Amino acid sequence: MSSEGVKEDCLGWAARDPSGLLSPYKFSRRTVGSDDISIRITHCGVCYADVVWTRNEHGNSKYPLVPGHEIVGSVKEVGCSVQCFKVGDRVGVGTYVNSCRECKYCNDGLENYCEKGPVFTFDGIDADGTVTKGGYSSYIVVHERFCFRIPENYPLALAPPLLCAGITVCTPMMRHKMNQPGKSLGVIGLGGLCHMAVKFGKAFGLKVTVFSTSISKKEEALSLLGADHFVVSSDPEQMKAMKSLDFIIDTASGDHSFDHYMSLLKTGGVLVLVG
Repeated sequence: MSSEGVKEDCLGWAARDPSGLLSPYKFSRRTVGSDDISIRITHCGVCYADVVWTRNEHGNSKYPLVPGHEIVGSVKEVGCSVQCFKVGDRVGVGTYVNSCRECKYCNDGLENYCEKGPVFTFDGIDADGTVTKGGYSSYIVVHERFCFRIPENYPLALAPPLLCAGITVCTPMMRHKMNQPGKSLGVIGLGGLCHMAVKFGKAFGLKVTVFSTSISKKEEALSLLGADHFVVSSDPEQMKAMKSLDFIIDTASGDHSFDHYMSLLKTGGVLVLVG
C-alpha cells in the first residue's frame, strides 16, 4: 500500500504531568516513510517503565507522554521499500522504533547500543524530530527493522509481555546457551521477569529452581509456572541444601546481595543480572 495516504488522527492515553494520571489524547503520527510500517494496535502490555516515565521518576519525561512499549497489532500500511511485511500481517514492537542503522552496533544487530542513540518507542526523539508516543494508542509508525512477526497460531493477547520481559530474559539465556535440556537453572525473584525465565527454562528442558524471600509465592512458582523446586532464599538451611546449578538468572528488582548465590553455581557456571 502506498505511503502517500492522508494522515489520520491517532487516539491515545497520555499523562500530562508527574501525577501519572492518564486521560484521552488526540495527536498525529509521522508520515509513513519508504521503510516504515504503520500498525493498527490491538494489544499493549503494561510495564513498570510506563509508571516510571509517566511519573517522571527519571526527571526527563516529556509531556504529554503516551506510554507503552509492548505493542501487538496488524499492519495497516507499508512504505514502498518494505519487503518483509505486508498489510494484514500480525506484528509486535518492543522498546525501540528506530536507530541510525549504520554504526557498528546496528550492523551487528545490537541496535540498543546504537552510537547515535536508539529511538525509544515512547518519549524518544523520532526521525522527524517529534517526540515518540507509545502503544497506549490506536496505531503507531515504526521502521520495519524494529517489527517482529507474530506467528499465526499464537494468541495476540499473550504476545505483548514477550516484547519486554520476555526478551529481557530470553536474550541472555540464548547468549549463554541456557537452552540445553537437562541442565539446571536458578531464578531469583518472582515477578514479571522471573515468570518469563521460568517458562522459557521449562520450554528449553531445564530443571528450574525459583529463589524467593517469600514462602507465599511457592504455590505460584510450582503449580502455576511449573518450576521444579522452590527455595526460600532467606532460610540458610534451604540454601545450604541446594545442589550446584549450571545457570542463575537474577531478576530481583530490590537491592540485594548476590554473593551467596554465586556459591550455588557449578565451576564455569553463569550468573546473569537482569533485575
